[in-house]
Amino acid sequence: MSAPLRPSFQTAGIPPSVVPPPRDRWRTEPNEPAADVAVPTSVFRRLFDKIRDLRKFDWREIDWRLENTPAWAISMFLHLSLLLALAFITLAASGGDRALLTLRQGEWEPQAELAEFVIEPIAPLELPIEAVAEIQHEPEFDLRSLQVDQPTVETVAMASSSPMLDQLIAKTTPSADLTTPIRTAHPAMFAGRSGPLKAELLKKYGGTKVTEDAVALGLAWLKRQQLPGGNWSMRGPYTTGSFSENETAATAMAMLAFMGAGSTHRSGPYEKEVLRAVHWLVKQQDRSGFMAHRANSHEKMYAQSQAMIALCELYAMTKDSWLRPYAQAACDFAKDSQSPAGGWRYQPRTDSDTSVTGWFLMGLKSGQTAGLEVEPDVLLRVGKFLDTVGGGYDDGYAYMQGERSSPTMTAVGLLCRQYLGWQRNHPAMSRGLITLEANYPIDPGQPDVYYWYYATQAMHHYGGPLWDDWNAKLRVDLPAMQDKQGAERGSWPPQRDAWGRLGGRLYTTCFSLYNLEVYYRHMPLYSQDQTDVW
Repeated sequence: MSAPLRPSFQTAGIPPSVVPPPRDRWRTEPNEPAADVAVPTSVFRRLFDKIRDLRKFDWREIDWRLENTPAWAISMFLHLSLLLALAFITLAASGGDRALLTLRQGEWEPQAELAEFVIEPIAPLELPIEAVAEIQHEPEFDLRSLQVDQPTVETVAMASSSPMLDQLIAKTTPSADLTTPIRTAHPAMFAGRSGPLKAELLKKYGGTKVTEDAVALGLAWLKRQQLPGGNWSMRGPYTTGSFSENETAATAMAMLAFMGAGSTHRSGPYEKEVLRAVHWLVKQQDRSGFMAHRANSHEKMYAQSQAMIALCELYAMTKDSWLRPYAQAACDFAKDSQSPAGGWRYQPRTDSDTSVTGWFLMGLKSGQTAGLEVEPDVLLRVGKFLDTVGGGYDDGYAYMQGERSSPTMTAVGLLCRQYLGWQRNHPAMSRGLITLEANYPIDPGQPDVYYWYYATQAMHHYGGPLWDDWNAKLRVDLPAMQDKQGAERGSWPPQRDAWGRLGGRLYTTCFSLYNLEVYYRHMPLYSQDQTDVW
């Protein structure tokens, strides 16, 4: 190996300005005496005069008082003193040892080249241009100073009885293999919310002008409570709101009330309200599909499941393509968060209770109706969980495994069984619904809109005399409990409701609306002259 090259300073190749000078250029030879330098006499004379003047100066005439000293001089003195003091402070190493630093030239080693990569950004899903433009230019306003005119309630003329309804139901209620354990949701699940079928269903299943007037008043009240951002609040701006806030749940519940009466973000009398609401709701969703980050810990999964239902129903009703990824993400979160027991509760994949499970099952069935991907195994595990909390001697269902059954959880469990494929003539379903109607009917003296919500749906799907008896109280007592005057006209007061003090006025109003929309909100699961199901 050849020796390393050394720099050469040959004068032939270097400009004169950079040639190194001779080493003895500024050195005086020891054999040559230095030349004497002559100093003028006048210079010494002036120096002696200055020294003589200083000796004659009276130093006592100087004012040495501190208050007459300039501020900059004091500051300089203090800072210099501090610096001198710090200079003499030494910090001893632990153990009295001194650290010895050794400097040496390191050996060069070739460095690995960094790999180049590019992170491709994921393009966010966008709303239609016309929808975004309308929302972004929505003027801000103060709800406290907003003057609202009382709405004009449009009465609905009841359609006369006709054979058209039976033909429509026959087309939208297909027969199914009774041996199939899980019912496949039918795309006509929400077909009765508008058009001529809505009027026919309203007439056939016992809705009246009174129930529709109450729905119209309630939806008008909900419209007045929408916030500038498009969402709703559980706490206000109305009176007697909830003690805790949950904007995701409030917005989803309001959307479901509007959609249950036929409005979507594309059509209906509350098209603008639904459009602003869904725009706000999808902004809350993260990559896992979760939308309830700001809710309290025990309310997050309730809010998530309600928001999932809202997105899946809206997509099923409109087939608007930009909604599909959001609705599918919500269904995927439901699958990923299911607990080993088969249900859901306050935290993902940890535990199960009947109440939260009922909401998630309805969200998954809405997703099936919309044509979204829902794995059948997820629904099968829900049925296995229901086996652990129900099926006792009283055919009731409990909140959690090992607890006693209750009317509310029994209504939840039976509705879940209907959507999971139980036949109409299943003995346990018949006995359970008969017990609920006989022992726990609608009682305006003890309102419980949450229990009524599940029991009303289960009774409506079951149909027959049992539904007629239940509806006879529902269509009279529930509209009578509605506030008909004042600022809260159209809402339902929460004070006496079983869960109203926790949920607040928005909660009792939305659930009351769901009950009064039951005639057309979901297509009946069973035909009246057969036992087959979807």
